[in-house]
Amino acid sequence: MGEAWFRQIRVIVLALAACGLVSAGWPAGTTNGVQLSVATDRPDAIYRVGETVHFLVSLKRDGAPVPAAEVSFTMGQEGMPLPQQGTIRIGNGAGSLDGTLKQPGFLQCKVFYRTAPGASHAVAAVAGAGFDPLEIRPSLPVPGDFDAFWAAQKRRLAAVPMKPELTPVASPTEGVECFDVQVSCVPPRPVSGYFARPKGAKKGGHAAMLFVHGAGVRGSILGGPAEAAKEFNALAMDINAHGIPNGKPKAFYEALDAGEMKAYRFEGREDREKCYFLGMFLRLVRALEFLKSQPEWDGKVLIVRGGSQGGGQSIAAAGLDPQVTFISAGVAAICDHSGRVADRVAGWPKLVPETDGKPDPQVLEVARYFDCMNFATRAKAEGLFNVGLIDTTCPPTSVYAMYNNWPGEKEMMIEPLMGHATSPRFVAATNKAIQEHIAAERAGR
Repeated sequence: MGEAWFRQIRVIVLALAACGLVSAGWPAGTTNGVQLSVATDRPDAIYRVGETVHFLVSLKRDGAPVPAAEVSFTMGQEGMPLPQQGTIRIGNGAGSLDGTLKQPGFLQCKVFYRTAPGASHAVAAVAGAGFDPLEIRPSLPVPGDFDAFWAAQKRRLAAVPMKPELTPVASPTEGVECFDVQVSCVPPRPVSGYFARPKGAKKGGHAAMLFVHGAGVRGSILGGPAEAAKEFNALAMDINAHGIPNGKPKAFYEALDAGEMKAYRFEGREDREKCYFLGMFLRLVRALEFLKSQPEWDGKVLIVRGGSQGGGQSIAAAGLDPQVTFISAGVAAICDHSGRVADRVAGWPKLVPETDGKPDPQVLEVARYFDCMNFATRAKAEGLFNVGLIDTTCPPTSVYAMYNNWPGEKEMMIEPLMGHATSPRFVAATNKAIQEHIAAERAGR
């Protein structure tokens, strides 16, 4: 395994860090030597509506099957109240539960076992199954003035001169030069990121790539674009989601997270002109404008990649800029804000509050202008996506509501036993797809 292989692995690790993802799923649990797991009877965990899924439960103690036990369970449509509850008997370490859905969506099965009578904690595991996910329809249509609203916002942006400020910073990667970049944007915050390009970059000779971040408050990450500039011979930029300074001490970002940016995702959600995601998405447009303005850009390949909130940003970027040619969006957030209208769970950040089980009508209307389910309909790019079937942060129903709206070439990678995380498998697939995409575009397809 040579230098290129190690660079590829490093790109994977840095991309995972930029996404800000940690696992929020528990497909299997181990406590006091007891191992509990649950999985579907089909490896891909995909079924037709009305078919029966057999959830297979395994219970072991110190690696040996438990002869007889009782395991508790809940089972129901993901994220919805009042799931079925009960217990099953385990014999020789195994048991099963059957379930189904009568409409497209996802079913989750959670199992629990107390390791000793009266124990305060239980070992737990969860599995999910999809039923005709490609038939999940939008919860609401695209607003009639969606394009007019965003055209007006882009005119506001165009009235602000770009004025990029590039400050050289030490590169972590040989053969690459790096800069801290601040680019003027619609107030109050600029685009703030790190930009990297191969040393001696040639005019018109390089693809361009934008990395975008998962939820949270942090500065931009230098390693990702630096490694990508070398691995893909590309212009690469990583921007933080908030237009805040880069390279500050950890305490700086923690103070912002606990202070003025606490619960930023809900800021201004009652007014589409004040919604926090408006500024975030306009910074995407401006960052892409910056990349396209570089004389070294080849004028052909424009890539955006990220996970969770960064996955949502990738989709929004493609919907707002028709020159984006490829995106990678892992466990995408900001999808299907209006899911509860269709009696299903909404995606992160659960933007629309509810009163007596009914979505707030004012916020519901605003949310439609910042829903990646709607941006997807405007995209011209190829898209690579993944989904974790036990993800409770960005539920697979919400991701598929967006995916089924994507008009062009696309692929979904399913991880049946993954929660809110991303996998080296997906990031490696992204890197491979990017190499192939760049080669195909340069060959003129």
